[in-house]
Amino acid sequence: MSRPVSILHLHSSFDLGGKEARAVRLMNAFGDAARHTIVSGVPDQLGARAAIGKGIRYEIAQDAPSLTGRPSVARYEALARFMRRFDLVLTYNWGAVDGVMARRVFGKGMPPLVHHEDGFNADEATGLKVERNMYRRLALPAAAALVVPSFVLEDIARRIWKQPATRVHRIANGIPTALYAGKPDPKAIPGFVPNGKEVVIGALAGLRAVKDLPLLVRACGGLAGRIRLVIVGEGPEREATAAAARQMGMADALVLPGFLDRPYRFIGHFDILAISSKSEQQPISVIEAMAAGLPVASLPVGDVARMVAPENAPFIAAESDEVRLRNALQPLVADAALRRSVGLANQAKARAAFDEAVMIAQYKQLYERVLGREGALG
Repeated sequence: MSRPVSILHLHSSFDLGGKEARAVRLMNAFGDAARHTIVSGVPDQLGARAAIGKGIRYEIAQDAPSLTGRPSVARYEALARFMRRFDLVLTYNWGAVDGVMARRVFGKGMPPLVHHEDGFNADEATGLKVERNMYRRLALPAAAALVVPSFVLEDIARRIWKQPATRVHRIANGIPTALYAGKPDPKAIPGFVPNGKEVVIGALAGLRAVKDLPLLVRACGGLAGRIRLVIVGEGPEREATAAAARQMGMADALVLPGFLDRPYRFIGHFDILAISSKSEQQPISVIEAMAAGLPVASLPVGDVARMVAPENAPFIAAESDEVRLRNALQPLVADAALRRSVGLANQAKARAAFDEAVMIAQYKQLYERVLGREGALG
C-alpha cells in the first residue's frame, strides 16, 4: 500500500458549519488513503471534529503559526515553513487566505494548494470589501485551483477576483440524499413534540447576524394559520431571536433546541424550510430540505433560486424583506397538497443533482490532479 497523502487543512474556523461538514465528509471518504492535520483560525472553534469518522487519522495542530494578524513577511515565512511538511494544502475562506499568500511569497519547495471559498460573513453580506478583493487577486495565483460551490461565487471569482476560468472549479455541495427519505426520529428535537395540528416551519442555521433569524420570526408572526417555528442551531443571536418572538407574541410557537447533528434524523418533522439570510451561496440546508421532500421559502440569496425545482420558484421572494418572505410562506402554510407536490419535485432534483457521491468524486479527481497522483485518495 502506498504512503497516505499528508493533507494540511487551514480553516477560518472549525465549528460544524457547511464548509466544515463538507471537509469532514471528504476526510471520511478518503479513509486510510490520507492523514490530516487541521488548523483553525479561531483555535477554540473545533466543534466539527466530532463528525470525523472513527479510524480517520487526523490531528489538531498545536504548533502552527497563527492564521490571523497583520500581514508580515515573518508570518508568511513561518506559515510557508509549516506548510512544507505536507503533500497537499487545503485552505478555506477569507480567514485562511494568508496561507495562500504565504505560498505566493515563499513558493519554493511548497506543496500544491487548493483554496476553497464558500461565502461571506455579515461584514460582507451587503457588499464585498475592496481591500479583500485586492488581497485575493494578489494571493490566488499561488493556488493550483480555487473551488466554489455556487454560480454566484464562480462569477465573483472570475469577474472581481480576476481568476482565469481554468483555475476556478464550481463543485456543488452534496449530501447522502437517500438518508433523508426516511421517517424522522420523534425524539430528535428536544422541546418539540409533533402534534399534526400545526404547520412546522423549520430553519437550519447558526444563530448569527448574517442569518437574520429575527426577520424570519417577524415574517412568521404575521402568517395566517397555526404554525410552529423550529430553528436548529446555536450562536450569539439566540437572545435576539427569542426577543423577536416575544415582541411578536409568538414565544410559545418558537422552538430553539440548539445545534443538532445528523439533520436527516429530524428534518422530516418540518413542513417547510425557510431561509432569511442576508448572504448565502449554496446552502446545504436547502439541499437537505429538498432531499427530505420539503418545499423551500427563501429570500433571494445565493443560488437558492437555481437550486430548487421549477415548481418551487414562486416561493423564492423577489426582494429581501420580511413582507416578501411572509408572502412566500403563506401559500405553503395554507395548502398541504401544494407543500407535498413542491416537495416531491425538490426531492427528485436533489437526488439527481446534489448527491454526495457525485461531489466526492469531483473533489477526489481535482485533488489527485493537483497532486499529480491518480488514485492517491482511494
